[in-house]
Amino acid sequence: MIRVTDLKLPLNHGEDDLRTALLERLRIDEAALLSFAVARRGYDARRKSAIQLIYTLDAAVREEAALLRRLAGDRRIGLAPDTRYRPVARAPARLASRPVVIGAGPCGLLAALILAQGGFRPIILERGRAVRERTRDTWGFWRRGVLMPESNVQFGEGGAGTFSDGKLWSGIKDRAHHGRKVLEEFVRAGAPSEILYVSKPHIGTFRLVTVVESLRATIEALGGEYRFGCRVTDFHLVPDGVSGQRIRGVFLEGGERIAADHVVLAVGHSARDTFAALHERGVLMEAKPFSIGVRIEHPQSLIDRARFGEHAGNKLLGAADYKLVHHGANGRSVYSFCMCPGGTVVAAASEPGRVVTNGMSQYSRAERNANAGIVVGITPADYPGGPLAGIAFQRHWEERAFAAGGGRYAAPVQRVADFLAGRPSTALGSVQPSYRPGVHPADLATCLPAFAAAAIRDALPAFDRQIAGFASADAVLTAVETRTSSPVRIPRSEDYASRNTRGLYPAGEGAGYAGGILSAGVDGIRVAEAVALQIAANSAAAA
Repeated sequence: MIRVTDLKLPLNHGEDDLRTALLERLRIDEAALLSFAVARRGYDARRKSAIQLIYTLDAAVREEAALLRRLAGDRRIGLAPDTRYRPVARAPARLASRPVVIGAGPCGLLAALILAQGGFRPIILERGRAVRERTRDTWGFWRRGVLMPESNVQFGEGGAGTFSDGKLWSGIKDRAHHGRKVLEEFVRAGAPSEILYVSKPHIGTFRLVTVVESLRATIEALGGEYRFGCRVTDFHLVPDGVSGQRIRGVFLEGGERIAADHVVLAVGHSARDTFAALHERGVLMEAKPFSIGVRIEHPQSLIDRARFGEHAGNKLLGAADYKLVHHGANGRSVYSFCMCPGGTVVAAASEPGRVVTNGMSQYSRAERNANAGIVVGITPADYPGGPLAGIAFQRHWEERAFAAGGGRYAAPVQRVADFLAGRPSTALGSVQPSYRPGVHPADLATCLPAFAAAAIRDALPAFDRQIAGFASADAVLTAVETRTSSPVRIPRSEDYASRNTRGLYPAGEGAGYAGGILSAGVDGIRVAEAVALQIAANSAAAA
């Protein structure tokens, strides 16, 4: 199979134009082309009056080797990569103990799936509820302001990514094509097949619910066991001469102990109590950089026009997104985060008395507003005090946002014009915020570190020069965005296990090794493969 990249055609090209362009690029006639398929489709919108679609195609041709030799000088033509997934190990006939996966977000889900497909019959412990019940609890919080600490945007089957835009792209290095495995499993579980080839695939919340349920059914059919409402509160660790200590099991909130020699820790970035328990048990942990900021909302039509001009509304382009970066005068980097076209700003708190924001879109991306985090990078130097200091930093600003919102989980909001002028908002304008269970006009400078507020004030006019209207007076800011990534990292060795705790495998966003659904799923696969290889090696050594 030959891969042809960077094949550009006008946005409104005809059905046969793609085939014609492929034949011209390969310099072959119709008879020599056996078949072809779209491997990737993106777009170039830098010239709004002449937007182009950019294709990568995989083609089967006659006399492939001769064609490749003839076109060896064209870097846009070569062999298509082999993206098929190959399991690394099968479970032994008798398992000494079943592997345990803590957390059923994207990372834990893919780790459990790989282990189940290998015959290892994992036990999946999820502190929250199953995804459909969790969805009802979360919508209940948004409508009535009643927070369930164990069933919300952060906790429950599907993880934080369930209530997001369902973005399925990442900039990670993935030479083993594990990302393709993630996407293929999602399609088998009911996701639209277009996620296999569009340049920025997404699913949306409602479809993610169905995908997560289907994957659970597959894991259970292969011998995996789910246990919901099971919060891990402690870890059974014993001394070990190799790394210092090793894991022998976990303890649940009710006191039950589950024996395990291999534990995948896929708890997500908001499992603050779990991080504290690990730290108390001496598991090596360090503070890491993350970001803090606000959500900004504009009419989606404004973003569409700014990005696509006369082509705004084209079905192939969909709702426009953006990615912005600015280096502020105070030395801070400000960037857009988790941009959600045609979506809503959602309440993402997981602890009482704190306000947290996030963004969400459905598959259709058809809501009135576009929203994105506008966040400022911070480092452990901004919150000294040890591995858990970042958590205290997050909590402080979440509590300030709760107070500024007037309580009952209303969020503080501010017009961009007022924020730039340094005055509190007393009313809102033409852009109505989408956050529920409610909003309260305020001064967002009280909900942010002074350096972050200053950096965002510096960035908004710069962003307006890239997207006309970005800093328009009535655009709305909602505070506070703190859960951009985990505030901790749990260092691991080359075999993916904790550096000082054998058998414990930190994974995904919570451990500091992922930043989104796809990268978390890929890390889950990598860690599951490491667990499978270790179990197989131990079994062989004992035989």
